[in-house]
Parts: sequence; structure tokens; C-alpha cells
Amino acid sequence: MDSLFFAVIALYVLSAAGYLAFLFRQKERFNRVGFYLLLIGFVLHTIFILYGFSVAGHLPVHNLGETLSIAGWAIAGLFALFQVKYNLKILGVYAAPLSAVATVAAALLSTEPVQADKILESYWLFFHIVTVFLGDAAFTLACGLGIIYLVQERTIKNKTHGFFFKRLPSLEFIDSTGYACVVIGFTLLTIGLFTGFIYAKTVWGRFWSWDPKEVWSGITWLLYAALLHGRASLGWRGRKAAIMAIIGFIVLMFTFFGVNFLLTGHHGPFTKI
Repeated sequence: MDSLFFAVIALYVLSAAGYLAFLFRQKERFNRVGFYLLLIGFVLHTIFILYGFSVAGHLPVHNLGETLSIAGWAIAGLFALFQVKYNLKILGVYAAPLSAVATVAAALLSTEPVQADKILESYWLFFHIVTVFLGDAAFTLACGLGIIYLVQERTIKNKTHGFFFKRLPSLEFIDSTGYACVVIGFTLLTIGLFTGFIYAKTVWGRFWSWDPKEVWSGITWLLYAALLHGRASLGWRGRKAAIMAIIGFIVLMFTFFGVNFLLTGHHGPFTKI
């Protein structure tokens, strides 16, 4: 199956090249090529992950390489869905390279898969992992839209109307789409935490154990909850929402990487459970 994963990497890399060509040339055919290559890569990636699931008996997310592979898969799939729904072409310049980088890193860090363990064979764990990764992918896209918003806002304020002005959507569209990403991400993360609590109860006999991953996942949840509350009650839109989405992503990356490097707990290194 290594050849299949290398095909996935090649498709993601070519998709990133297609979207970059679309950014510079603004030809619709480059956008279509980038999208279809990403979509085919996502389908093959799904097959690869399902194969790993069938062999190991659980989702392959128990070392850094496997975790990055799933992260790249989640970003590619969720972005493809968003492009279909919102016709958000320009975000491919951000999403496709991220999927490519994640899968390339996964290949370079590839290690032997973890053998099946009884505690890993749980439907609650399956749904916990899938929803958390998809929620993280939605927050990743929200960060990208936050960056795009700030770039477009600066372009408009400077009245330069140069390279980015004609290539980026309106501020209102970027803001509303970023909000949709945060709502979806928050909903999925909430489901992920809830199913994680149930799984923890069945395995360790308690819903919460103050594990560093649990604590920082809770902090991430609270931060995005504050963002949604601020938008609904305090009018946090536009620039404030964009900055908060970027800050949220930084906290998310610490939860994803920093906790595993600097802290220890029963979740183990580079795993989402």
C-alpha cells in the first residue's frame, strides 16, 4: 500500500501546484485541475486509511506519521466540501499545500503501525477520533480564511488594489465563510469531546482525568466558544473574528504538537485519543 500513499502525495502536490497556478494566472481550468486532483487524492487517501484500519483493527493515529496522514486527509476532504458548497476557490492555495505537506511529512516519519489492542477497539473511540480531526480541519480552514481576510482588508485600506484585491473574495464573504468553518469545527469538536468522555469512562472508569491533552482540548473548546459568543453577543465580526480564528489555531497547534513534545499523559505521544 506504500505505492498508493505515494500516489496520494503526488496528487496533493499536483493539486497545490494547480491552485497556485490559478492564483497567479486566474484561469478557471487551473482551479478545476487543482480541485479534481485533490478530490481523487482524497478518495485514494480514504482507501489507504480504511486499509490501515482493517489491518490494525483501529484507526491509524497512534504515532506522528499516522496522525499527520489523518490530518492531511481531514483538511483535503473538508476543503473539497467547502469548495463545492461555497465555491471558495482561493482557499485551495492554503488547503492543498497543507494536505501535501502533512502527507509528505507523514511519509518521511512513517513507522511500523501499532498492533491492535483491546482498549482501542471501540466505536466511541472511532467517532471521537474522526470528529476531532474533522473539527480541527475546520478550524484550520477558519485560520486560513482569517489570514485571507487580513490580507484583503489591508489591500483595501491601502487602496492599492494590486495583486490580491482582484484575486480574493469580498470581506463579507470571507467573514461569513470563516464563521461557518468555526461553527462546524466547534460542533465537531464538541461531539469529539463528548464521545471521548464516554470512551474514557468505559476504559479508565472516569470521564475526566486532567490529562494534559484533555486540559488543552478543553482550553481550545473554551476559546472557540468565546469566539462564537463574542460574535453573537458582542459583534465580533471582520477583523476581530479573523484574529481570534488565527489565535485559536495557534492554541490548537499547541494542543496537537506542543502537548506531545512537552507534556506526558495517558493519551501517549502523537495520538488524539
